[in-house]
Amino acid sequence: MAYTTAADYAWLTEQYEDLLEAYCVTLVQGLGPEELLTALGAEPAGRITGVSGLAEPSFEHDRSFVRVAAVDDWSLMVEYNGYLGVTDKAMLPVSQGRTVVSHFRNVNAVDHFCWYRDGAVRLHFEPLFAYDRDGSHPDELLTEMRDLGFALSDEEEPDPDHTEAAFALAHRITGIRLTPGLFASAEFRCGLATVPR
Repeated sequence: MAYTTAADYAWLTEQYEDLLEAYCVTLVQGLGPEELLTALGAEPAGRITGVSGLAEPSFEHDRSFVRVAAVDDWSLMVEYNGYLGVTDKAMLPVSQGRTVVSHFRNVNAVDHFCWYRDGAVRLHFEPLFAYDRDGSHPDELLTEMRDLGFALSDEEEPDPDHTEAAFALAHRITGIRLTPGLFASAEFRCGLATVPR
């Protein structure tokens, strides 16, 4: 697993504070951006360069506005104020034969981290309450989670950087490091998708 810490993602708070207020970031292995949008049943909605250009269009549509960029052999999906990436009905089919890692936070600080593999939830937890985990392998990443500062018992105080720690844990699982340069230059294919109920 790639080694990274919450501090490696401190730039997000400095440069993308609006995103961190309500976001969903998903990494999907082995599917290109167009393939992923097709798998999600998304209607094409143009292209945008860089994450900062994604905010305004997110509030102009009734459906989920998703954008996907290629990063090595993974697809990076970014949602402002969205949650498609942590919706099991959408992501379990996408994860057949591959790994999907997604994390989410809304304006009320409700958050989720999901690791899907081969059509199943391997690990799910709320970064604020990481001691309460479920999935087929809920304890597989305890060493990494402890190292990243997640509270693994209800007697521990959650790390104030738990959102950045979620980015770091996704990096450790996938090997994909998200950087300021990538966020600034990535070419996103956009789509409008309906979140399954």
